[in-house]
Order: sequence, then structure tokens, then C-alpha cells
Amino acid sequence: MARMAGRRLLAAVPLLGAVTFGVFALAAASPFDPARAYAGSAGLGARQDVLDQLRENLGTDRPLLARWWEWLSAALTGDLGDSVSLRQPVSQVIGERIGWSVLLCGVAFVLAVVVGTTLGVLAARRRGGLLDRVVTSLAYALEAAPPFWLGLLAIWFFAIRLGALPAGGLTDTGADAVTAAQVASHLVLPAGVLAVTQLPWFVLYVRQGVGDALAEDPVRGARARGLSERTVLLGHALRSGLLPVLTLIGSRVPELITGALLVETVFSWPGIASATVEAATKVDFPLLAALTVLATAAVLLGNLLSDLLYGLADPRVAHEGM
Repeated sequence: MARMAGRRLLAAVPLLGAVTFGVFALAAASPFDPARAYAGSAGLGARQDVLDQLRENLGTDRPLLARWWEWLSAALTGDLGDSVSLRQPVSQVIGERIGWSVLLCGVAFVLAVVVGTTLGVLAARRRGGLLDRVVTSLAYALEAAPPFWLGLLAIWFFAIRLGALPAGGLTDTGADAVTAAQVASHLVLPAGVLAVTQLPWFVLYVRQGVGDALAEDPVRGARARGLSERTVLLGHALRSGLLPVLTLIGSRVPELITGALLVETVFSWPGIASATVEAATKVDFPLLAALTVLATAAVLLGNLLSDLLYGLADPRVAHEGM
């Protein structure tokens, strides 16, 4: 498994380099002018010589390969450049925001796994029953629901109609300091909505895996030996039935990142999403390149994690990975 992880990490290096080159290639082909975006409303009436000087200062007048190689060489030393839109070093922008995004995604993902696994197991125990039909119908309905629509619905119901939870932000309006209690209360809605967007996949995968495992001969034999239903479920069916879910963990990372982008925007959560939207709308390619690399690295690590977990759960896979 260690050898497999090493190979994956080595293969990720050229992939990340190609991703950064793709971002700068899109920048070169983009019809948007970074100089005008940087100047804002003043750029609408600016003279051509002023815009040319601004492009020279920003470095956008140089060839594509030169700009990409300069950024990549500096990034390898830890210098990710400066954000044109936020007027800050890119490393500072990411450092200030990534913790809040990790908190949101981590809490939401844990909720989705725990609740999805529980509902999937309960549905698999009595396939075709009332609970199974209700859970699967709800899962299929939630699969089709866009995250931003769920977010707006949650704000309307829990924040506006009931007044039970804050509608957005990180702290209460006018708060002098960020406290754990305020962050926890403001985290409930965005984390809950993000978890709901991931929930259907875990429910359906667990239901299918555990349901198939309950119909296998070893499980029937365990029941015939007089073992309790709880022992049969937890000791036999659940372990083999959850193996496909381990591969699902890695594959859900891209959707988790995309969902977090929309959820953070709807709830004004001060994470990476707002910086991504700002970078895209202001043609801030140094920041956009760093965020793209960060998202790609998260996807690669998620896939590696799912493979490692599968190897730990199934010794045959672990032996082959060695």
C-alpha cells in the first residue's frame, strides 16, 4: 500500500503542473482583459497607453509559456503571487479562508456519512417495506435538488419563518469577536445543507451493499446458527456491504467541493468559495490557478484515501497494492 501511495503521489506532480498550465492557457484565450478588471470602473474610460502600462505591471503582456513558467517556478518556492482582485498575496488569501472551508466540508461530510449509513442500513433490513420506500424516494428526490435551492429553502424556513437559526455569515451582526458558540450556530445551516446534498449517494450505496450482503450465503449461515440479528448485521453484512462505500468517499470529493462553492456563496460563509467567485469574475488568474491546484489536490487525495481505506478493509486488495 505504501508503494501504491508513493506511485499516486508521484503521478500527481505532472498532473498538477498540467492543471496550472491549463488555467494560464484559458487566461491567454479569455476575451476578458485583466487590466480593465483590475482598474474597475476607471478602466472603462482609460487611455490605451494607461492600459498597456497596467498590463505590463501585471505581467499579462508576456507570452503564455513565460507567464506560466514564472508562476510555477515561484510557486515551487512557496510564492503563489499576488491576488489582483483582493490586493493580497495569494498565500495569505488561502491561509485566511481555507480553515473555514475545511470546517464546513468536514462537518458536512461526516454528517452525510453517518446519517447516510444509518438510513441505508435501516432501509436494507426490510427491503420493500414502508421505511425503505420512504428513504429511497427521499434520496432520489434530494439527488435532483440543486444545492443553492436547498440553501435558499433552508434560509426561508429556519431563519426567516422560524427565526431559529442565523441566515448566514460567520458571526452575529455587530459582534466584536469570533466565538465558538457563534460559529457553531452559524455553521448549522450551511453544513446541514451541504450534508443533505451528499446524503443520497451514501444512503443508496449502503442500502444496495448491505441489502446484497444480507442475501449472501455466509449471512444466511450465520442466521441458521442462531446468531442474533444485530450480530449478523454488524458482524457480517455491514462489513462487506460497506466496501463499495469506501470507494464512494473519494469520488464524492469533487461534488463536495462544487457543493461547498454554492453553499458558501448562498450563506456568505467566509471560505475559499467567495475567493473563487471573486477570482473568476475579476479575471484573477494567479489566485484562480492556486485555487484550482488546491481543488485538484483535494480530489487526488480523496481518491487515494478511498483506495487506502478499501485496502485496509479488504486484505486481498492491500496485498496486491504492495
